[in-house]
Amino acid sequence: MNKKFLSLLFLAMPFLTFAQEKGLDEKINDAFMPVAVWWEGFVLTSVPIAGHDIPFVVLLLVIGATFFTIYFKFPGITKFGLAINTVRGKYDDIEGHGVDVNAEVNIVDGDIVDTIRDESQEGEVSHFQALATAVSGTVGLGNIAGVAVAIALGGPGATFWMIVCGVIGMSTKFVECTLGVKYRDVDANGTVYGGPMYYLSKGLKENGYARVGKVLGVMFAVLCVGASFGGGNAFQSNQAAVQLKTLFNIDGGASGLIIGFILAILVGIVIIGGIKRIAKITEKIVPFMAGIYVLACLIIIFANYNYIGDAFGLIFNGAFSPMAGLGGLVGVLIVGFQRAAFSNEAGAGSAAIAHSAVKTKFPASEGIVALLEPFIDTVVICTMTALVIIFFNIDGSDMQSVFKYGGDGFSNVVLNSDGSSIGGVDLTSLAFDSVIPGFSYILTIAIVLFAFSSMISWSYYGLQSWKYLFGKGKTADMAYKILFLLFVIIGAAATLDAVIKFSDAMILALVFPNMIGLLLLFPKVRDEMKKYITAIRS
Repeated sequence: MNKKFLSLLFLAMPFLTFAQEKGLDEKINDAFMPVAVWWEGFVLTSVPIAGHDIPFVVLLLVIGATFFTIYFKFPGITKFGLAINTVRGKYDDIEGHGVDVNAEVNIVDGDIVDTIRDESQEGEVSHFQALATAVSGTVGLGNIAGVAVAIALGGPGATFWMIVCGVIGMSTKFVECTLGVKYRDVDANGTVYGGPMYYLSKGLKENGYARVGKVLGVMFAVLCVGASFGGGNAFQSNQAAVQLKTLFNIDGGASGLIIGFILAILVGIVIIGGIKRIAKITEKIVPFMAGIYVLACLIIIFANYNYIGDAFGLIFNGAFSPMAGLGGLVGVLIVGFQRAAFSNEAGAGSAAIAHSAVKTKFPASEGIVALLEPFIDTVVICTMTALVIIFFNIDGSDMQSVFKYGGDGFSNVVLNSDGSSIGGVDLTSLAFDSVIPGFSYILTIAIVLFAFSSMISWSYYGLQSWKYLFGKGKTADMAYKILFLLFVIIGAAATLDAVIKFSDAMILALVFPNMIGLLLLFPKVRDEMKKYITAIRS
């Protein structure tokens, strides 16, 4: 692997030198920005309600999540304990595991009954592994950089609406992941193919809407491929590049492109050649870095315990009485929901692709497990990041000592000290360094690892959608992977504002076909839930 990397880097040196001389970062951004602006404007088409323009996709997300929360009687709260017990394997016996080895009929044709059952069981991973895979795709830069963007644009009040979105998003995640398991495809080799494109086409066909289901399935697959290029890729490489450039004071006309090219090579080695071996390493490293990040957040929170009341006061007051210049209540609500949706992806349907690979005969069991994902991602980690940034901006009675809430119009904040703009990971990094000097170096490692793991996870989501559209041949696979790596480079070279616009729109666009399907298929989830509860009780 090292020889391949060095060879590719050596061959690319003339191109990278040329790119540096010609300042290609700016040219790439100039070409990418109009596309990002147009796509964001198309996806975030607004609906005038009570004098406010509310993006229709955000409205659909909120209405759908609220409906599922009420219909399923607040599963994020009432089924939370059940979810924990399912993840830790308390109910594995009802899946058919653990047959008594002393049973009278224990061996059939020389094979153990348990082994026969496991070989025929649909699915590839355990409940915990499926949850870990999905969480690795969501916990990352959305929690670090995305929260900074939310506070820059919407102030502390955006945090409250992020939490609300996370709580009701638990219900949406429950519905979509239950359906993901119920309607998955399993080939002769036991490989699982699942996700919204399958439950839209197969589920709606059962209901007599075959043509509608096929159209929505194809629409989702196309948008999911786009989302894998945007939020699952370009945003990740952009913020990793920004942090590396800031930390090591790298500047130049093509510094982003060069970093992006190196990242693309590293990602390419994984997704083209050795994903199994390297994914096992990142599977161990990323949770470790996430643990360090959460620990650092807790250190800062306890170090500022005197300001905890002030911070939550700003969050709750800002949620209903926004500070001047932040666009009013609806503006802050939209920012909060938009950033939370980008972070936990509840309603987007992407996580259902990972969860559909679980080993279970009760689809609702994985839906129950999946509702933990928005809680971990948004309610816990995003709130911690928000508190770190809010503490950073409090100095005694001055609640905006470092920067003014409201942003500069480009997803950044303006520092009071010198009038410079800063945003995304740079703002979060500055907040950490103010309490834990030098932590920005550790944060840089965490950011690069988070970005790397998210890109790998999203390459899987996008590839599954690509296979749904173009078949499972090697040529189609390679075409997707080349395009994916190209967006690693584009994301690193473009500005945060351009990438945020494109990434948001791509992730949120998934809500259209997915939420329509969920609103038509949710009775199936109720039936599956009854089967699982009955099995547990009996």
